Amino acid sequence: MTTGNDQNIAYRLESVAKRYDTREILSIDDLRIRRGEILAIVGPSGAGKSTLLRLLNFLETPSAGCIYFGDVCLTPDGSVPLNVRRRVTTVFQRPILLNRDVRSNVAYGLRLRGNRAHQDRVADALERVGLTHLARQKAPTLSGGEAQRVALARAIVLEPSVLLLDEPTANLDPYNVSLIEDIVRSLNAERGTTIVLVTHNVFQARRLAHRVGLLLNGSLIEEADVDAFFASPRDPRTLAFVEGRMVY
Repeated sequence: MTTGNDQNIAYRLESVAKRYDTREILSIDDLRIRRGEILAIVGPSGAGKSTLLRLLNFLETPSAGCIYFGDVCLTPDGSVPLNVRRRVTTVFQRPILLNRDVRSNVAYGLRLRGNRAHQDRVADALERVGLTHLARQKAPTLSGGEAQRVALARAIVLEPSVLLLDEPTANLDPYNVSLIEDIVRSLNAERGTTIVLVTHNVFQARRLAHRVGLLLNGSLIEEADVDAFFASPRDPRTLAFVEGRMVY
């Protein structure tokens, strides 16, 4: 275990690489994710965005380098304590729901953790995502937007320190996009939850994020506060991406 040196930093990535066999998927020299911020990672498909989220959620270990999370340093041969893993939750682009009702899906994680007095928290999460009226409806009958909101409720009911979102509104209609974005904003503002959002949608990144980073071919090209990222990017590749001139 190695101790980080900045209490305002949720993650610190140093010389992190991820390889599968001989193919390098991700290579980040330095990235710091601040506590309580919304960081959007943008880039084309195949840029390494989802791989980065899997590393941040401790689903995989880096092939090289170190990922600091608080006092824990995740290295290629390291392990992460359960109590640390439970501080981070991910909502994936295509959520897998249980063949049960909505309420049972939202309560599932709490039950796994042995939290039996969870009814109030489940009710609050359902209200937050606007699904109280569907609490007893079977998950397989939900629309895509409703299913994604169930997945979001299932994550936030755990009250994580960090919420990782992998293309959370891809292929959803404008109504559900707006709902989910409002939930993300309020969660960050009210609870101070650190949120890392992966998206190819630069408009969504601009609406939601405090800072934005561009991944291309596994490399972090540029990261900056949202206004600077879009108004005065330093790298010409960033400018091409935000202006829609990058073909991929």
